[in-house]
Amino acid sequence: MASFAKLNNNIIERVESVVNEVIRDSNGVEQEQLGIQFLKSLYGQDTNWKQTSYNTNGGVHLLGGIPFRKNHAGIGYTYDLQRDAFIAPKPYNSWVLNETTCNWDAPITRPIDDNMYKWNEEILNWELING
Repeated sequence: MASFAKLNNNIIERVESVVNEVIRDSNGVEQEQLGIQFLKSLYGQDTNWKQTSYNTNGGVHLLGGIPFRKNHAGIGYTYDLQRDAFIAPKPYNSWVLNETTCNWDAPITRPIDDNMYKWNEEILNWELING
């Protein structure tokens, strides 16, 4: 299945799945434009669509394939035309966009151990979650 994000002023308002046969050309090569044409036939010619991939995060395809637009699109995400990337809403004011991954980074790296942490914006640090 191929996935496509419907954009409205570069904000994702819908994500649809399309069977792979729809996006394959006569040579069996997947073509994004074929999926876009199909979705426009269903939702209207004035709609705007971009292909996305459930297996893409931080510009890496988790199964070794070709990554699509840095991250999988989600409702409420932004499509950044200049980066050709889907970017999640900013989770906290203190976090900054990582230009390489197009994910948001905390100003302090989360501890890497067996514990669970949550970000505390008031103290600008990670807090241990009591288990």
